[in-house]
Amino acid sequence: MSASNSEPVSVPAEILDVVIVGGGLVGACAGALLARELTARGVTLRAAILEPHRPQAPTAGALRDLRVSAFSRASERVLTHTGVWSLICERGVSPYERMSVWHENSAPRGSDALVFDAAEVGEPNLGYIIENRNVQTALLDLFEKAGGRVIAAELNALHIHDDRVDLETTAGRLSARLVIGADGARSAVREHVGLTAESGSYRQTAIVANISTEQPHDATAWQRFTRSGTLAFLPLSAGLSSLVWSVDDTIATGLLALEPTDFERELTAASDRVLGQVSLASQRLSFPLYKLAAHRYVAQRCALIGDAAHVVHPLAGQGVNLGILDAAALVEVLLAARAEREDPGATRVLRRYERWRKSENELMSLSIDAFNRYLAHGANPLGRLARRGMALVNRSPEIKGFFIRRALGLAGELPEAAKTRTM
Repeated sequence: MSASNSEPVSVPAEILDVVIVGGGLVGACAGALLARELTARGVTLRAAILEPHRPQAPTAGALRDLRVSAFSRASERVLTHTGVWSLICERGVSPYERMSVWHENSAPRGSDALVFDAAEVGEPNLGYIIENRNVQTALLDLFEKAGGRVIAAELNALHIHDDRVDLETTAGRLSARLVIGADGARSAVREHVGLTAESGSYRQTAIVANISTEQPHDATAWQRFTRSGTLAFLPLSAGLSSLVWSVDDTIATGLLALEPTDFERELTAASDRVLGQVSLASQRLSFPLYKLAAHRYVAQRCALIGDAAHVVHPLAGQGVNLGILDAAALVEVLLAARAEREDPGATRVLRRYERWRKSENELMSLSIDAFNRYLAHGANPLGRLARRGMALVNRSPEIKGFFIRRALGLAGELPEAAKTRTM
């Protein structure tokens, strides 16, 4: 079912300013930013978020969720701007100070290993590993407290009119001046509006789990490139690490079929014993890896953010950070339009957001694909050249500083919310 511009319907009694379809990390962030900015201006928040699967906030002593993300400094600043960062920290975050990257043809602590240290650029850390539900629930709660509505419903159809969008949902009909699609890679908003996307499979599967290691992780994210994929240990609290093992589909099938003890043996070998013996501390989950890039991010009275607009390989941990910057950029554009008495849902306004974020996201996607192609799977001359390049970067403070700032999310054209220094 696609969007319709011709359905004859009466004008609804209430027209919201914004409906956000999808209350995951990115959609919830967009809602919280709107709530923060509008209430600070004394403006009543007239917005809703459609989220059919709202999680419960983590509680003390509860099992750690396997769904975690690496949040950059830019994302930290945006979350601080919304006012939820202190609550997120109270619930538990795991900062990491260093990142060590090496190829299977080199030693993990040898001269060819690429080490990024936050101290080299005067930062306290490189980011935080945080449970997704910790951040998501904090943002949704803030949105509700500011007067927003979180509706447990799914989108069935969109009907676009000159002055509004009518949404048919499983909980009834809504109308809004603007619809934000934050509903993931299989975006219903993108489909109903008719926005197309280029997508493709990496032919890889990501295996995730929580693990314990014989040696302490030393607040370091460890990442090894192999000819079959990428292995990452992301530091968590209590001495645990989050495993993200991206391997070719056929290899993943075999690994997932192994008994836990056999899987632990394979994992320990694949990590080159960088932290000694590895043991599972949770069940294993897996998901297929693919990329997606929407050809357009906006249509009349509709805008896409996060995975609805772009999906990248997880090896650099940048997916959620790109989405948070999308949310901050879109809210900034909408508020600027409002200040100029422009219609925030007008296509000419939304294209300002598209021009801003599409170029930034495409640059990051190209960079990540190059790492995956030439380091994780590179057995050809270009792959060998890329590995030699790692050693070159390691010897150049200037080049290393550039990569660290990019990993921190502090490069490129940033939204104002991502520029404010955190204390």
